[in-house]
Amino acid sequence: MAELSTIARPYAEALFASVQDDQAGLASWSDLVNQLAAIASLEDVHEALTDPRLNNAQRAELFCELVKEPLSPKARNFIDLLVNNNRILLLPQIAEQFDFLKNRFEGSALAEITSAFALDDAQVQDLVAGLEKKFGLKLKPVVTIDPALIGGVRVLVGDQVLDTSVQAQLARMRDTLAA
Repeated sequence: MAELSTIARPYAEALFASVQDDQAGLASWSDLVNQLAAIASLEDVHEALTDPRLNNAQRAELFCELVKEPLSPKARNFIDLLVNNNRILLLPQIAEQFDFLKNRFEGSALAEITSAFALDDAQVQDLVAGLEKKFGLKLKPVVTIDPALIGGVRVLVGDQVLDTSVQAQLARMRDTLAA
């Protein structure tokens, strides 16, 4: 998948640079790009966009018709660019890269928190407050539950991992004893 993100990065960077000062705002562009990514990831859309009987103009028009809201000329141009370069199916990776650039610009990051047990809102807020001090960023938490952790949490912020789970502690003990 690293190859796909490498191919998607220039498109995300170009889109980000072109909409950074847009009146619509980065949040609305992020929402739009994520909506486009969701459409592009559908199996039926994938089949339709790779149909050799369609030319690029028909592919772009078909894709634009699947979007719920009316598209700005800039958004249509972006879709045309992706279709003409056979990159429309990379929209999920482009959206991921775009969100990363947006978060970096805003001084924030996504915190993927995996917990062994369900966390209530107060626990999540306390955890996020501590993590924001540690990472020096405004964090947007996404919480998932994985009973395999046994206890504790695993936090992923960008490429940094903070793993305080019982599963990780047991693995460290096992490695120490085996050495």
